[in-house]
Amino acid sequence: MAEPSSPIKIRHPERSSISNETNDVIEKRANRSESSSATLLEMDVAEEHQKLDYLDLEKQPDHESRPRGKTKTTRARLAVWMTINTIGTVAIVFTNKAIFDDPTFRQSQVAFATFHMFITALTLYILSRPFISLFVPSHMRIRIMLPLVTSMCLNVIFQNLSLTYSSITFYQIARILFTPMVALINVLFYQKSIPRTAAYTLAPMCLGVFIISYYEPKSTHHPEAEQTSMLSVFLALTSVFIGSVYTVWIASYQRKYEMNGFQLLFNQAPLGGVMLLVLIPWTDKLPSIHAAPFDKWMMILLSGSLAALINLSQFFIIAGAGAVSSTVVGHVKTCLIVALGWVINRRPVTDRSAFGVILAITSIIMWVLLLCGTSTTGMAS
Repeated sequence: MAEPSSPIKIRHPERSSISNETNDVIEKRANRSESSSATLLEMDVAEEHQKLDYLDLEKQPDHESRPRGKTKTTRARLAVWMTINTIGTVAIVFTNKAIFDDPTFRQSQVAFATFHMFITALTLYILSRPFISLFVPSHMRIRIMLPLVTSMCLNVIFQNLSLTYSSITFYQIARILFTPMVALINVLFYQKSIPRTAAYTLAPMCLGVFIISYYEPKSTHHPEAEQTSMLSVFLALTSVFIGSVYTVWIASYQRKYEMNGFQLLFNQAPLGGVMLLVLIPWTDKLPSIHAAPFDKWMMILLSGSLAALINLSQFFIIAGAGAVSSTVVGHVKTCLIVALGWVINRRPVTDRSAFGVILAITSIIMWVLLLCGTSTTGMAS
């Protein structure tokens, strides 16, 4: 009697190759991390750039692949880095504001920006070394980087000018306009779309900033409160426009050259520092070492140290929590800075610009929640 034949196994080489290719793609996507600098020079742009990728679910970290035993430890470390990043960001805004309030340093805007550029470059260089190896450096030609670096330098200078001649509350609230401006540029020039429900929050967001812009220069009932002039409004709006263009260009460069934020900034920071260094003799009036108070020099060193610490913490937040969570942390920092600025300026709750502050912050929170909800729905479907 013939023995029963064993079942014939048919191999599909096509499926095997497709599976291997799929695994390679998944590994490449898992290794991507949307990174950014978080100094005063870059942190606002970085946070707004992360909003461009809300619906790009492949950039979210794969928490399920992590060992369960390490989940609590990972979450604890992530909470520590988020706390460090939040405290550092709030501290650097108030530290830099205190520096710029001194007439001795008010005319040293480019020099201060140059200092931060080189601090950022040094920090990224150390983080890329083999004994740390938080990211792999990638080098680009100077000719290719020049347009992006030029826009970054203009963004840095106008951000510092906006902070110098504005109250901290107005400076931080004006940064919220990054969201509608970046969305508008992407819709008009890059054919991108945003959820309709999220788009409805853009109008009250702009209205809130407009109310603050209108009432802050007219708020004279409290003479000790720092006033915002029409020059402050002009500098803030110019900074938002330049920063929004720069933000969109960052996303374009990352897609085109397949670089993450740290790799891109690794090329930008030293080149930007050199470009600004050349301008200092024509733009700045540098104070002598003895003319400025000793505590101001210490504040400058503190500002540089905070910038390095924020850069480091931002890397771990993006890698561990993803772009959405990092942006939520960014808006928590916005609320803290606005609240502390309001208290320090001794503005009463009945100030007419208070409604604009509440409207703008509520709108940006709704924007984040609606986009997060859209992302979750898309993932489920």
